[in-house]
Amino acid sequence: MKSGFLTELDTHMKGDKVHVLDSPLVYVSELLDTIIEVPAGFETDLASVPRIPIIYELWGNRAHREAVIHDYLYRYDSIPLVARPIADAVFREAMKARGVSWWIRWPMWAGVCLGGWGSYHKRSVRAELF
Repeated sequence: MKSGFLTELDTHMKGDKVHVLDSPLVYVSELLDTIIEVPAGFETDLASVPRIPIIYELWGNRAHREAVIHDYLYRYDSIPLVARPIADAVFREAMKARGVSWWIRWPMWAGVCLGGWGSYHKRSVRAELF
């Protein structure tokens, strides 16, 4: 099973920061040997890259689809339910599968490893962000 997205990211904005999926986002994960389907209606802020000018210039707006998969896997009722390091690894896998260069994917992966602890298993899949 080769990793990759089977559908495109299809969202609309809810307020200034929240994106809501209008249709499911489907991803095949070789790492998990399964298909991940993020349901329509799922709310995400995409990639939470700090708005510090140089950092955002380098890594902002680079991995939206991958961030949705990652946000979904961080929910306490995602299917499949995975440990935090696995969710982070799937984020990196998804970036690689989509052809994101190593100098983008590795720092972004490191960022979620360092900063994601406060979000892991805090919300349900159907939770509203704001």
